[in-house]
Amino acid sequence: MILIDSCGWLEFLADGSLAEKYAPYFDKPAEIVTPAVVVYDVTKKILREQGKEKAVLVAAQMQQTRLVPFDARLAVSAAELSLRWGLPMADAIVYATAIECGCGVVTGDNHFRGLPRVVFVPHE
Repeated sequence: MILIDSCGWLEFLADGSLAEKYAPYFDKPAEIVTPAVVVYDVTKKILREQGKEKAVLVAAQMQQTRLVPFDARLAVSAAELSLRWGLPMADAIVYATAIECGCGVVTGDNHFRGLPRVVFVPHE
């Protein structure tokens, strides 16, 4: 199991310059953990930049993964992780979800750089 952060989803979906580096993580959708906050973040950006039709297609692709809702238990864990590591709210929720699910995070977001369980994909 692996959690792909919003930047990974967006890079892969947009066939960005780092898409090939993220591609292997998308091979088995059933093994991808997707927090609700990532669904929100990706959907919002796709809606704004590419419209509703594309957003619906992306949402369908995300539905093939293991979706994890945000609940009170994750909220407490995210708050603790935010304070410990200096993470913004959404990143703390992502990180708490990964820890709860026992998986790593694949991301290019600098807030995660150097954290345990993180596979960092640097921007070129």
